[in-house]
Amino acid sequence: MARKMLIDGELGQTIEEEKQYDFDLFVIGAGSGGVRASRTSASFGAKVAICELPFHPISSEVIGGIGGTCVIRGCVPKKILVYGAQFRGEFEDCRNFGWELSDQVDFNWKKLLHNKTQEITRLNGIYKRLLSNAGVTMFEGEGKLIDAHLVEVTQADGTTKQYSAKHILIATGSRAQRVNIPGKELAITSDEALSLDELPKRAVILGGGYIAVEFASIWRGLGAEVDLFYRKELPLRGFDDEMRAVVAKNLEGRGIRLHPGTNLSELRNGEDGIRVLTDHGDEITADVVLFATGRLPNTKRLNLQAVGVEVDKTGAIKVDEYSRTTVPNIWAVGDVTNRMNLTPVALMEGTCFSKTVFGGQPTKPDYISIPCAVFCIPPLSVVGLSEQQALEQAKSDILVYTSSFNPMKNTISGRQEKTIMKLIVDSETDKVLGASMCGPDAPEIMQGLAVALKCGATKAQFDSTVGIHPSAAEEFVTMRSITRRVAAGAKP
Repeated sequence: MARKMLIDGELGQTIEEEKQYDFDLFVIGAGSGGVRASRTSASFGAKVAICELPFHPISSEVIGGIGGTCVIRGCVPKKILVYGAQFRGEFEDCRNFGWELSDQVDFNWKKLLHNKTQEITRLNGIYKRLLSNAGVTMFEGEGKLIDAHLVEVTQADGTTKQYSAKHILIATGSRAQRVNIPGKELAITSDEALSLDELPKRAVILGGGYIAVEFASIWRGLGAEVDLFYRKELPLRGFDDEMRAVVAKNLEGRGIRLHPGTNLSELRNGEDGIRVLTDHGDEITADVVLFATGRLPNTKRLNLQAVGVEVDKTGAIKVDEYSRTTVPNIWAVGDVTNRMNLTPVALMEGTCFSKTVFGGQPTKPDYISIPCAVFCIPPLSVVGLSEQQALEQAKSDILVYTSSFNPMKNTISGRQEKTIMKLIVDSETDKVLGASMCGPDAPEIMQGLAVALKCGATKAQFDSTVGIHPSAAEEFVTMRSITRRVAAGAKP
């Protein structure tokens, strides 16, 4: 259809017909961000297509699946295994509540693995139906850019097809990386760890982030001996230092052997398993070695450079505040941009993209007060600023409120594991800047507090809120005494 151009306030002559495309939007990558962006864009009336690699629980450059990392080989299967691992502690705790169990409680790893795989297969089907019901066209295969408006999809049989689009969105996520040491091929990543044929009896984990501490809790909960190696003094770099220390203590309390300030130098095949050599000269033997040392953006095979899409030194796509790349009609959301790599953040970015491009509502993703959780056992959950971050940004003194207590359940079970809570408050405005908790149900509690922080709640408003009794959560509205006052400008 011919369109008319307005020149100097007057209607000019009809210009050439606007170029026609196969789709208004073509999305490469059907993980959380890509699926959300596709569906919301279609709801605004856009003609949308999406491509994704064939389904498999373990990803590679040529296999993946609709649903992406979170659904297939990330948050969802991980949480299923965490649920399974938690029963070990429940069995230990239940005796003082009157339950009589035999000393031998059997565990069937293959049954849990089968049920986990059944669930992610079900969710993969649900995501396909969500896309279909939204009117999104799906293509199975690997997508790459040919030019700013053209995507080529390589199908499983090697044949290729090309599709033009007015806008292209890249949502290819990230992939686990391996440490470059001798014998690295003997190690696995989180992909394989979620689909092991046999449960290891002896596990070594390298890394101190989310994935490392979560798998340490999972494997220990399922009965394995676990050694956790990490370079820093404490795990979970970037979280509040006080809470990091609590997590480390809890991991040790559950029987996990911690090796701070230690790296792996080499892996070798041995008669009784994998020989693990450390940079301290120690050696242990394990059935499995997990590299949980970070993830890298999935951009190598997208042909970005040829089209002019810029990436940083890690391969992450550079975007502006609206998720637009250096090519005006090409956009990117989720882990492939390496902004804040969380599933709900990718969902937010996908929604904001759709509103901006197709909804007539230019919307920037808001990264303030985003809650998150580490599903170790017991879990850690936070929202807002850590004490260290608050001090770095402070213009006035920071008030720190903390509470450490034995959960009611532990007073009967006898488990020596305290729940720790913390609030960070601006002394001048009384605004609550951050909240954190390590203990049972922490993520469920923190989601509610995230709403309060998003609304700018003050400590006085926390104090005026009536608690639910008896609960752990009520402690957040009954912390009256200041633990410490830290002067603005003090070193974190």
